Amino acid sequence: MTRIDAKFATLRDAGKKAFVAYVMAGDPDFETSLEIVKGLPGAGVDIIELGLPFTDPMADGPTIQLAGQRALEGGMTLNRTLELARKFREGDDTTPIVMMGYYNPIYSRGVSTFLEQAKEAGIDGLIIVDLPPEEDDELCLPAQKAGLNFIRLATPTTDDARLPKVLENTSGFVYYVSITGITGSAEAQSADVGPEVARIKAGTDLPVIVGFGIKTPEQSRAIAEVADGSVVGSAIVDQIEKGKPVNEVLAFVKSLADGAHSA
Repeated sequence: MTRIDAKFATLRDAGKKAFVAYVMAGDPDFETSLEIVKGLPGAGVDIIELGLPFTDPMADGPTIQLAGQRALEGGMTLNRTLELARKFREGDDTTPIVMMGYYNPIYSRGVSTFLEQAKEAGIDGLIIVDLPPEEDDELCLPAQKAGLNFIRLATPTTDDARLPKVLENTSGFVYYVSITGITGSAEAQSADVGPEVARIKAGTDLPVIVGFGIKTPEQSRAIAEVADGSVVGSAIVDQIEKGKPVNEVLAFVKSLADGAHSA
């Protein structure tokens, strides 16, 4: 059982929904990013999504793209991202960390080397947005063999013919992308999301977490009411981009987490 599996078991026993927060590793700089990440569990975050900066983030909207650029310009690398996770683990051995990014840096490192280093650094799962199920032999299956969850994205365009393939080797949870397009664009609507979550749940026992387009505590709650939890990324990263102090960023995160937990 991974930390992700354990977290969902604990939430299920408590009758609570999950709140997942995304931040870009190294944004706006290593030390500030580490301080924010360390503060997330205390702000009510159940699972941390840690963005791996990449030069060509095709699925990300402007907010996340700029965060990645700031991190890269500040010297953030795969090694430094793993180091950030390692430093977080010095004080927290229970909060799950999901690394989210693209395959190129992992491929360049070498899959077996990367998985060994990620596991050692305390990474619990991976979301690699540019690896479809047809490429499961590349990273998904080796990751699961190494004890990391491989979390797949389902979208509004994932039809009934495609969905079983998407779910086939997914573990940890399913991440439902509530809108078509890039991150930070439209707003999620619970009336649209509810039937899609039910459709996914008909094909898997895994929790279904919904992200993209969630920007307020009210939206976080509304989405958590029709799913197993909500994910917020761009709205949090926007606070960091505006130069808000760490305590204000974490207060905003807490408002979003409180929304999800009140569902």
